[in-house]
Amino acid sequence: MKTLMLSTALMGALFAAPLAASDGAETYVLDASHSQIVFNYNHLGYSTTYGMFSGFDGQIAWDKAAPENSTVSVSFPVRTMLTGWEARFSHFMAADFFDAAEDEMVTFTSTAITVTGDNTADITGDLTLNGVTKPVTLSAKLNQEMDHPMEGKPWAGFDATATLLRSDFNVGAFAPFVSDEVQVMISIEAMKAE
Repeated sequence: MKTLMLSTALMGALFAAPLAASDGAETYVLDASHSQIVFNYNHLGYSTTYGMFSGFDGQIAWDKAAPENSTVSVSFPVRTMLTGWEARFSHFMAADFFDAAEDEMVTFTSTAITVTGDNTADITGDLTLNGVTKPVTLSAKLNQEMDHPMEGKPWAGFDATATLLRSDFNVGAFAPFVSDEVQVMISIEAMKAE
């Protein structure tokens, strides 16, 4: 199911749009080896089924003094979805759901950030799935920021969550038996750009 999400969605290799942040922002790039988007949905009331996107790239323009001026942008091919079962992946990429071309992208570009606590914020942005663009809000948390103990340079980690409706993106087949709601959990690491 065409679900992402980020960021943060929070947060492959192509960016959805140029980042426009304040002069105080520093550029951080996602560590593709430690950035994942996990999604789950209820299957007929019998089970919770999971899938994942991993190994994608993205960029954060992070203004630590004024986080509300920061931006996030991420993009990756829908066909990088991992389901753990080839027949399920093939079904998701077929006409019932995505009917996805090889180059079809999922993108998220932030449009506003609202600080909600010392280490938390709501990141609102435009999520594009299946040719449909809709606003989505991610509840995000800064896990840690410090010099990476092995890389020796500034590093940060973020988690974010969101709930999407498949039907909003025209991939609502079999709802409500297969839940329309999809829970999205995002965890990323990002390193300060050289």
